[in-house]
Amino acid sequence: DGRTNILFVGRLERRKGLRYLLQAFARLKWDYPELRLLVVGPGNPDKESYRILGEHNLKDVVFLGGVSYQDLPRYYQAAHIFCSPATGKESQGLVLLEAMAERRPVVATRVGGVPEVVVDGVTGLLVDPGSPSVLAEGILEVLARPDRAQQMGEAGRLRVETQFSVTRMAGEITALYEELLARI
Repeated sequence: DGRTNILFVGRLERRKGLRYLLQAFARLKWDYPELRLLVVGPGNPDKESYRILGEHNLKDVVFLGGVSYQDLPRYYQAAHIFCSPATGKESQGLVLLEAMAERRPVVATRVGGVPEVVVDGVTGLLVDPGSPSVLAEGILEVLARPDRAQQMGEAGRLRVETQFSVTRMAGEITALYEELLARI
């Protein structure tokens, strides 16, 4: 529909950093009026998020709630950028792998296991957590260079296929169990 979609997928809890994404979105919206933020995940925005929405009169933020696993791929496919603004305590990040599998460039915070999944500058951009301006700069860098965004998306898909395939992961887990059993 001519809109540029930023996608957030996750529970709407404080540590997922939605408020930082809303503030970053508000900064970008002035220069990119066609931007839309799609928020997928169970829960309700916190008071701070509601304050940001009202304070900046953000109209192009769509809260979709929890969606089924069957419907989730279409949201990734509709996205131009996947954003994970988590503030900490993140494991590997299945949503990052899902976005990369759909060839979406990722802008994520450098927390927990995220750097194990997203290769900074290759499959996406990693930024420091807790800063709406730094997050906005990362999103802007992807928006301003569609050719680079496409390259990141392709690199992300390749990384998922080669480094995080079910076959490879099952093999690594099996090898770990065999190593542990040999110690007993």
